[in-house]
Amino acid sequence: MREYILATASTADLSPEYMKEHNIPFIPYTFTIGDKVFVDDCTEETKAMIYREMRNGKIVGTSAITEYAYYEFFKQLMTTGKDVIYVDMSRAISSSIQHAEMAANRIRKEFSDQRFYFLDSFCITGGLNLFFKQLVRRHEEGASYEELIEWGEAHKREYIHRFTVDDLSWLRRGGRLSNASAIIGTLLSIKPEIYVTNDGKLVSYSTKHGRKKVIHALVDSMKEDLADYSADEEITVMHTDTLKDVEWLIGLIRETYPQLKDAEITVTTLGPTIAAHVGPGFMAVVYHGTQRIM
Repeated sequence: MREYILATASTADLSPEYMKEHNIPFIPYTFTIGDKVFVDDCTEETKAMIYREMRNGKIVGTSAITEYAYYEFFKQLMTTGKDVIYVDMSRAISSSIQHAEMAANRIRKEFSDQRFYFLDSFCITGGLNLFFKQLVRRHEEGASYEELIEWGEAHKREYIHRFTVDDLSWLRRGGRLSNASAIIGTLLSIKPEIYVTNDGKLVSYSTKHGRKKVIHALVDSMKEDLADYSADEEITVMHTDTLKDVEWLIGLIRETYPQLKDAEITVTTLGPTIAAHVGPGFMAVVYHGTQRIM
């Protein structure tokens, strides 16, 4: 069977240790604080630094990966002589994806005797993380190139994302909320429940007054699309510098759903690219579900 490479981007929020262990190449996003440019190397040190700067009132900027950067990354993979499957976050969320597709088209022409597949995960951060880990597991178990693509396309919308933010001003800065809505929402302590839809878009489907109520709502809403859990699956709780709330959230999940009492629930810190748009206090619960309800 012809060998192939699985690759992704830093926005999958995989740890450097995991990527080294499983030989996963990734392309890093960059971010700015003031006039300084930083590379998202997926380390906890970089994440801690950006959280600290945001809590100190610094504005963090992000930019799309250029077509040229994608091209150089893809070319490096293809020169190994292996086929490639590249998995990235939803095109509906990131403008970078268009650049990736343009670079992929160029690569296919230059390496016509090899295969390059761009797999839009229709996921973001923790969802991409869980989805990609399942692809890696199947790859290492011997799935063929065609089998892995078929499985990925069939199951990518089964990864459920439910999250909330603590400070609406970060959504306003990112252009995802009007200034007036952010001000009113902050004054009234309104916390949104946000969901990733079947077409990979972000929607706010409900709001609650106060942090405690919205966390309860996130857990309660899991019953709408929670799948039967098997031993090889995990739930991921993502956060930006709010570990105390995360511990409470995990306890609430286990208390509410007896079938998850012994489930593997991992805690992952959010990388700079998405953290820059949601700010400190972000929390998400991501899991394998039956199907997305929107």
